[in-house]
Amino acid sequence: MRDLLAALAELRERLKEIPQADERRLSDLKTEILGRKAGALTQILGRLPKLDPASKKEVGAAANALKREFESAFTTRERELKHAAGTVTGLDLTMPGRAGWQGGLHLVTQVVDEICDIFRELGFTRAVGPEAETERYNFFALNFPKDHPALDAQDSFYLSSDVLLRTHTSPVQIRTLERYPPPIRVVIPGQVYRRDPFDASHSPVFQQIEGLAVDEGISFVDFKATLATFARKFFAADTRVRFRPSFFPFTEPSAEMDVQCQICRGTASGIPDSRGAWAPSGSR
Repeated sequence: MRDLLAALAELRERLKEIPQADERRLSDLKTEILGRKAGALTQILGRLPKLDPASKKEVGAAANALKREFESAFTTRERELKHAAGTVTGLDLTMPGRAGWQGGLHLVTQVVDEICDIFRELGFTRAVGPEAETERYNFFALNFPKDHPALDAQDSFYLSSDVLLRTHTSPVQIRTLERYPPPIRVVIPGQVYRRDPFDASHSPVFQQIEGLAVDEGISFVDFKATLATFARKFFAADTRVRFRPSFFPFTEPSAEMDVQCQICRGTASGIPDSRGAWAPSGSR
């Protein structure tokens, strides 16, 4: 019996090997100690039937207690190794994290914001409205006659008999005038829709920006000065502009503003059309 107890005491010392064992060594230790045939502890338990009852009870209790300790130690180490296998190695946790990519504003959106910021410096407030409009706001309140071609289904995107995708941002002028008393200064950006084919100067959907100023003492001079100031802030300080008389059913008098080409500087070099040196930029 004493030799078996001594063997158990010696075997207990091997518990110290388990916490430092890697996966391969742990498997070897488990086979050496708890193996079904050649395991050291298994062999001790196999000699119990040959002992007398008193010795069997003492050695059996010590052997089973040691077996539970080994099983617990093996389970704990296996769990640690499994957890370590799922952990990224070589990671420096003291390094700052990388900022996530958040994307950016579309170029058209950036240009619209820049234009609105320029008009804000001139005292204008940004105003917006719905893209689906009634015929009243889109046409009739703007002095369009009922037989105007734009009211035809082939020229506009109708959603119902009297609701359509707005063909310009001018309906926001009407909504602003109905909601606020003068003086009013607003700049109105937004997406508009027309039944135009895609080409170099047309699109069925595009961004439009317009302004509205209502106050006492305002004249055509204020209109010209405002647009000229905008052009020189948006393009370049030495930008030249010109105004051409034009007709619009909802404004009188009316004119269009052209901006001198920033590349050829008005020479129209290599451009057959004499208007190529100027780009339409605004109207009233």
